Amino acid sequence: MERKQSISEFLLQHTAKNPVSFHMPGHKGRRLFAECGLGDRVDCLIDGDVTEIHGADNLFQAESSLRAVMDRYKAIYGSRESFLSINGSSGALIAAILTCVPPGQKLAMARNCHKSVTNGVRLGGVRPVYIYPELLEGFGISGAVTPEAVEKTLTAEPECRAVLITSPSYYGITSDIPAIAEVCHAHGCALIVDQAHGAHLDMFRRELGGDWANLSADGRGADIVVESTHKTMATFTQTALANIYGPDISIDAYADKMQMIESTSPSYILMASLDMNAEILENHGKRLAQRWQENLDYFYAEAAKIPGLKVLAHPMHDRTKLVFDTGAWGVPGDQIADRLREDDYVFLELESGNIAMAMTGIGNVRADYERLIRGLWKIGEEEGFGKKKAEREAAQAADKAEAAEESITMTKYMYLVREQCDIPRESVRIHYTEAEGRVAATAIIPYPPGAPMITPGEVLDLPSLDYAMKMRARGAKVIGMDADGYIFVGK
Repeated sequence: MERKQSISEFLLQHTAKNPVSFHMPGHKGRRLFAECGLGDRVDCLIDGDVTEIHGADNLFQAESSLRAVMDRYKAIYGSRESFLSINGSSGALIAAILTCVPPGQKLAMARNCHKSVTNGVRLGGVRPVYIYPELLEGFGISGAVTPEAVEKTLTAEPECRAVLITSPSYYGITSDIPAIAEVCHAHGCALIVDQAHGAHLDMFRRELGGDWANLSADGRGADIVVESTHKTMATFTQTALANIYGPDISIDAYADKMQMIESTSPSYILMASLDMNAEILENHGKRLAQRWQENLDYFYAEAAKIPGLKVLAHPMHDRTKLVFDTGAWGVPGDQIADRLREDDYVFLELESGNIAMAMTGIGNVRADYERLIRGLWKIGEEEGFGKKKAEREAAQAADKAEAAEESITMTKYMYLVREQCDIPRESVRIHYTEAEGRVAATAIIPYPPGAPMITPGEVLDLPSLDYAMKMRARGAKVIGMDADGYIFVGK
């Protein structure tokens, strides 16, 4: 039997090739820490893999060094309390649901919420009510959740105890948090914001102002804001923050729910990265925010020069998410991602249909953006607007149409209003072709972006399942459906 490559071997080979990372995590490697004078701390982290020894403090009764880190984040974000999460935003969001919504009560949640929110609903015995975001025309992706949609939902469902929305979305679309918070509080609901993809937005608001001031959820009316500092900032994968703002949110209750969700052996390496990130924000935040914005300005200006490349621009878009559509070239997003990876060793975060997305982070430097621009020019000249375009168009007509519809079709099925039942407590595994009219016991989730296409408790329809299987057959990751098309439904 052929020996498979180990994880450590893969990581050594990968880093040796000098990759450009336009995916999580945001620090992009050791370079940023060394630049900020923290290289020696990174070097000693393996020896610092300890447990709750004397002097190390305890995450679940933080009174010394960990308490100091929490206090630093309270000062940075202006929160009532800031909790450190070593179970990502997922754990912090589940804790928020368990804190705000008693079992059997209702949570109004955006239909494009991450699967962790669906898991929190299941764990808490909570009844979900869905709010449907706008559809961003042209790109076929989720747009903002409007205050009007929240008002309509809460008026129709007055029993809701909290509202949970995602802002920014995976693609960087933000919602009007102050207006939504006003609606929620008028109905006696807490507002929880999944800002997993926007931990950097408050830094931009503080350090740069301008248009950035309207994008962050921190300090703008939301009661709990959860952010994955590892996605765009300088902490390690699996770390996040939960910032508590609302005066009616019990700090003690939230702390209790967090200790239920997180590991009883939290990693001091992960918590040390949260500490280093706070120091970077305090000492280098303005410089790094300015550099980041200058690099973004460079990318958007250069991308505009590439014929046929369509780059997302929206008033409420977080510009750090570089979303581009290559449909005019007749080259789908997955081929763009493959070419960038194979030719330039540039790794993107996401591709779907004609869309590809590069997720920038605090650790990206100008050379990274230049390599991405060079790669896009090269692909465009060779395949999109160069000599091969005419040769490809006839042969690719069907594939081109299919690619153009993929992300739009997925969003259509995600937003399909289905009959909602109680989430089954017992389940059985059946083939999806036999599932018409049955109740989903688990979510079916294209990943990325990780927002469920079908949620537990929804009555299943065959067209949606056919589409999920089609994605699975094409090699996409679809959590909740195996390669043979088996899923779990209520018994």
